[in-house]
Amino acid sequence: MPVITSREHPLIKQLIKLEGSSQYRKRTGLTLLDGVHLIQIYCSVLGMPENLIVGQAYFEDIENKRFLDRLFGNARPKITIVSNALLRGISPVKTPTGILALIAIPELRKESDPRKEIFSVLLEAIQDPGNLGSILRSAAAANVRDVYLSKQCTDAWSPKTLRASMGAHFFLHIHENCDLQKVAQEFSGTVLATSIQATKTLFEISLAGPIAFVFGNEGAGLSKEMIQAANESISIPMPGKTESLNAAAAAAICFFEKVRQDRASTKFSSIGTK
Repeated sequence: MPVITSREHPLIKQLIKLEGSSQYRKRTGLTLLDGVHLIQIYCSVLGMPENLIVGQAYFEDIENKRFLDRLFGNARPKITIVSNALLRGISPVKTPTGILALIAIPELRKESDPRKEIFSVLLEAIQDPGNLGSILRSAAAANVRDVYLSKQCTDAWSPKTLRASMGAHFFLHIHENCDLQKVAQEFSGTVLATSIQATKTLFEISLAGPIAFVFGNEGAGLSKEMIQAANESISIPMPGKTESLNAAAAAAICFFEKVRQDRASTKFSSIGTK
């Protein structure tokens, strides 16, 4: 196979644009995955990527060839080999894994009955790709179904966000550019805004039934309008000296308190029916 060595190659130019421009990703409907783990999850959920871009050293390694055989069998996607130096230049991470996948951003599936949502997350103006990716990862682990992002949020499908989420994107319904106040009004359950000024805490309320948590910007928190759109505001008790929690940490605590309460309720119901 020929090895691409020039940054002027049309594919390389495309990959550089996809790595750096959210507008280009939205216009083309494409993005990049970096690393074996993300590519494996994508393939298991959604099938074949558009193109695999591999470094020359990666492709020449016998164990890597065996991995590709196990992953794809005889029905391999298109594979493009680039020089090791060029891969380092186009990879979205400082230490490239040696393999990238060019993928189509999954289309959001339409649900026949949106009222069936039982666990959702609304995110207002989250700016850091790492924070967003971590929130998505925790959300998927806690069995959240729908995630709604305001217009001010960072790009959900950037390579940095994808890497931080570790494949969680492919198990969630991610809605971008949303009017969160409208989403909150239409949600069929309880909408809970997180705020350090709230008088009630997460551990003092029931999380039974459909729940939508709302989290705000890393520095400014939630807007007044978004707090007013929620059914109730809650805080996370912090007996230590820290003033606030990282947005991703706060989200994880809330998600798994919901999981804990749901499991405790199920266990209690099971005991009561014996």
